Amino acid sequence: MAHLGSRRTRALTLPVGLALTASLGFLPTGAASAAPVDAQPTAAVSTDGPKLSYVVNTRSNHGTVKQVKKAIAEAGGTVVIAYEQIGVIVVESQNPDFAKSIRRVKGVDSAGATRTSPIVPQATTDIGVAQPLTAEQARSAAAEATADQDPMEPLQWDLPAIKADQAHQKTLGSSKVTVAVIDTGVDDTHPDLAPNFDRGASASCVSGAPDTTDGAWRPKTGESDHGTHVAGTIAAAKNGIGVTGVAPGVKVAGIKVANPNGFFYTESIVCGFVWAAEHGVDVTNNSYYTDPWMFNCKNDPDQGALVEAVARATRYAEHKGTVNVASAGNSRFDLASGAIDDTTSPNDTTAATRTIDPRECLDIPAMLPGVVTVSATGAKGLKSSYSNYGNGVIDVAAPGGDSTIYQTPAPPATNGAILSTLPGGKYGYKNGTSMASPHVAGVAALIKSTHPHASAAQVKALLTSGADATECGAPYDINGDGKIDAVCEGDKNHNGFYGAGVVNALNAVRR
Repeated sequence: MAHLGSRRTRALTLPVGLALTASLGFLPTGAASAAPVDAQPTAAVSTDGPKLSYVVNTRSNHGTVKQVKKAIAEAGGTVVIAYEQIGVIVVESQNPDFAKSIRRVKGVDSAGATRTSPIVPQATTDIGVAQPLTAEQARSAAAEATADQDPMEPLQWDLPAIKADQAHQKTLGSSKVTVAVIDTGVDDTHPDLAPNFDRGASASCVSGAPDTTDGAWRPKTGESDHGTHVAGTIAAAKNGIGVTGVAPGVKVAGIKVANPNGFFYTESIVCGFVWAAEHGVDVTNNSYYTDPWMFNCKNDPDQGALVEAVARATRYAEHKGTVNVASAGNSRFDLASGAIDDTTSPNDTTAATRTIDPRECLDIPAMLPGVVTVSATGAKGLKSSYSNYGNGVIDVAAPGGDSTIYQTPAPPATNGAILSTLPGGKYGYKNGTSMASPHVAGVAALIKSTHPHASAAQVKALLTSGADATECGAPYDINGDGKIDAVCEGDKNHNGFYGAGVVNALNAVRR
């Protein structure tokens, strides 16, 4: 399953007992053309292998795609959808040699399996349990709320941490701006989300092709509440009920990309970015990493193809004006180090420990060029105990929550996690970089609201220049046991813990 656990977006285990999910020419020179350009698949192919999904990357023109589609059929593959605009074809095949065969076809740049387990009918599983807000907590919060606050806003320590409460005095954001939550699905019937939901920009991309059936973007019973929580942090309406989002006047869309077991596979991610790009989405939030590999190594034929496919999709979205924001992950890794031990990949079959170089093996989409990578902070403004970091990798930081053992908020807030919406009209707390990223997406939406004609690059520049520069500070001993838990490298203006700093919503609306 993807990210909501020891992985950076599956359930994060913290002392408070909360859950979390946490999210270009990449292939080596010559790798795509090492085989004879005129080689073709053999006529007789095996079809007795496990049914797998693949991405086939080609030149982005109709003639090449048409030619490659024919070769795919000859190699025992079935085209699910072809994204000609970025040259990515989603395929299913039971030919064990499909990828090896299709890589030899003229016009194919790279190809790889998106999973290591076969495509089978899925059963739902619990992939992250939020800590629900109790009725007594809700009543206590409402008693503390001022006239200009929603009832539960006093518990949202994260809003003043980025000056969102002050920003709301100037603007709530524009309804012409849409943020898409590429995630596990969004419950648009929630009373705090319904007023701002953009149905036209919503879809399910679970199969790799968009499904716009009414409600396809919603999580089904038993599926993860993760995407609904993320959506509330971005754009819960300021409507006199519940919580308030960072940008409570903008629109929010749901693009469902996680299957019922909680896996975020490449074909779904590609579909999500392309759908967002072509439906007027201004900002995407990506609080996950692409399964089944926590890190995808560019020199591996399969993993390299996945990197290339997702990179093409994010580039295409940015070219269309979309700012892509992603969570850095919850494994306490230094993403700028020379080596990381990955013990969880592949996570859909049997994982094996491997030591990877994060300069060559990327967490996608978070570590792709152009994507805004976000680390998490707690209620005291320090890097969250679980958050990944890395000088030159982290762009900005934002509240993601932490255990109250490490960082306790000021009253009336009592919980160090992030309070937001849950399916079925409920509310609850979660921790993680998954919760930090939507704060940044919300601030980006406020920038776009204030500067409607700004390009994606300009929005990102304003996001980083408007952040509150944050020093590394004292040696990082988050649990006070005398042992340094992480090393922050860099200076006040840019370092491995906080990037350019903690995002500032007030600066977003007054510059």
